Formats: sequence, structure tokens, C-alpha cells
Amino acid sequence: MRVTSYKMSLLAKIAEIEAEMARTQKNKATSNHLGLLKARLAKMRRELITPKGGSGGGTGEGFDVAKTGDARIGFVGFPSVGKSTLLSNLAGVYSEVAAYEFTTLTTVPGVIRYKGAKIQLLDLPGIIEGAKDGKGRGRQVIAVARTCNLILIVLDVLKPLGHKKLIEHELEGFGIRLNKKPPNIGFKKKDKGGINFTVTCPQSELDGDAVKSILAEYKIHNADITLRSDSTADDLIDVVEGNRVYIPCIYVLNKIDQISIEELDIIYKVPHCVPISAHSRWNFDDLLEKMWDYLHLVRIYTKPKGQLPDYTSPVVLPTEHTAVEDFCLKIHKSLLKELKYALVWGASVKHNPQKVGKDHVMEDEDVIQLVKK
Repeated sequence: MRVTSYKMSLLAKIAEIEAEMARTQKNKATSNHLGLLKARLAKMRRELITPKGGSGGGTGEGFDVAKTGDARIGFVGFPSVGKSTLLSNLAGVYSEVAAYEFTTLTTVPGVIRYKGAKIQLLDLPGIIEGAKDGKGRGRQVIAVARTCNLILIVLDVLKPLGHKKLIEHELEGFGIRLNKKPPNIGFKKKDKGGINFTVTCPQSELDGDAVKSILAEYKIHNADITLRSDSTADDLIDVVEGNRVYIPCIYVLNKIDQISIEELDIIYKVPHCVPISAHSRWNFDDLLEKMWDYLHLVRIYTKPKGQLPDYTSPVVLPTEHTAVEDFCLKIHKSLLKELKYALVWGASVKHNPQKVGKDHVMEDEDVIQLVKK
């Protein structure tokens, strides 16, 4: 009982702060105060999602999904917008396996193969209804959502904007930032020396006092802060909290069979948007192509000595880790010790094949042959 009352009081406090922020006029004089409130809010939200100490009873049924394949995509959306239809149609058309061993789990509908990569599709149920306030199974779902490489927000084309705002608000509430880059802010705690505040470009919102008041809320009185871009109070809080994940996101507008062509043209101009009809399977190829773009994956083909390259099953790596070393680790960690050099064909080398070491960075659809010691 004590836990619930603590949670209720936290929720009440959060509501109070949100109300005060809504009441406060935004201007130069109140910006410090607003920054402070935002920091307080962020702290309380974190407490809600990660309860204080102790084992604190069971966390409900297990909701851990084994990460399979090369990437993981989470589907979020209100009930009855056609998530399940979309998933079963996508997985049904492109899937290798649908019957999964997990029985406790309501989320893994399947794995699809696209361009040789195995992509896991997860339906994230019940994220919407107040999950960031720690209600329901929300917390476990969020933990899974944070590990996704891409989030698809499925919206009904007839009432998209209200839903979009709500879902974004919920996801932001548990530290998931959609289609954003991490803020360019240097932050380093120290033992002494007060707060060192440097700015490398003009700031429209933050100044020394605002930064100090936000850091004071976190009981940080000695730190180096460098603002390298025009930052907001929210950006600073994200950096101080340090538990934010930045995930690309695509808005999937379903049920386009119910609107006119003119409306469809307008929808096409919205950024990060793909109109589809899950029921009639319209525009799936467009959606898959966009998913591939947003996942930023690189395919590397292997070539055994004296044979043709195997173009059917590439080794798939994320764009930021495409060195020969990463390739070896992906296959097996013992490979790196045995590696003498590698031969690479493709866009990343000047002549084919080129002899490279483990630091060579490869590009999409390169072919590699490893030579062992």
C-alpha cells in the first residue's frame, strides 16, 4: 500500500508542476524558474519509472524479448489503428517464422528478411495508457521500447494528430527522443571549482544563472558545461539525466483506402511519414524501403577462398561500426586473434581487391575475404 501512496503523491506532484508550468508566462524573467520546474519534473518522472530501492514485489510477468536478428523495430499505436493487421501482413508476406517459443510474451509477432537482413518486429502493447506514470505493464514495455533501433508509430489517417501528440508525449516522458540528435553540450562533473560555463555560439534561452539553477536542482555545484549549439533547458536536462535514448521514428498512416487522392498528396509531404493500407497491403514496399533507410544498416558479403561471394546471407552491421574489426567480432570474437589481414572488394577500397587491416572501414555491399595467420 505504501508504494501506491508514494506513487500517487508523486503523480500529484507531477500534475502540480505541470499546472504551474502551464500557468507561468514564458519570458526572460521567468525562464530560469521554468527551467528549474522542468528539471524537477524530469527527476520525478525518472523516480516513477525506476522505483526506489528494495525488491518491491513482483514486476508482473516477464517482458524481456530476446534480441534476434540484426535490428529491432517497435510498433506503437492506439488500439484499433491496424497495428496487428500491419504486423501480420508484413510478417506474413516476408516472414520466415511466425510461431514463436515465447508463450508468456505478447509481443513477438515475427522476424522479416529484407535485403538479407533479419529484422525483428515487436508490437509494444499498452504503451499508451499512462505507461510513463508506471501504470500497468508500461514499465517493462518501455524497457523494450528503449532497445529498439527504430520506432514505428501507427496512426489512423482519419485522426492522426491527436494520437501522434499523445504517443510522442508518452515516449518523451520515459526518455525516448524521436528523430533527434543528442544535444551538443559538454558536461563534466568535478570535485571542486564551482560551475564553469562556456558558450561557443549565441544562446536564445540559456544563460549562466539558468544553467546554475538547473544544476542546483540536481545538487551539482561543481561542473564544466560547454554549450556548442543553441540549446534549451530541456536539452541541458537530457544531458544531465544522461539516460536518454535517441531513436529514429517513422509515422505510419494507416487506412488510406478511406481518403481521397488530394489528401494523400498532402500526407506525402509530411516528414517521416508513410501512408499505407495494412488491410489492402498498399504501399508496403515504400514502408520497407523507408524502414531500411532509417535503420542505417550496412551489408557485407563474405567470400570463402577460391569461391564466389555469398550474396544470399550478408553480415549486417550498423553504419557507425563497419570496420573489419567489428565484422570479425560479429561473427565470433576469436576471429580477431587469428586475423592476419583481409581482402576487400567494393566501394571502400581504391583497387579490387585491396589488402586491409582491422581498422579499415567498409561500405554497403562490400565483399570481404579474411586471411588467417
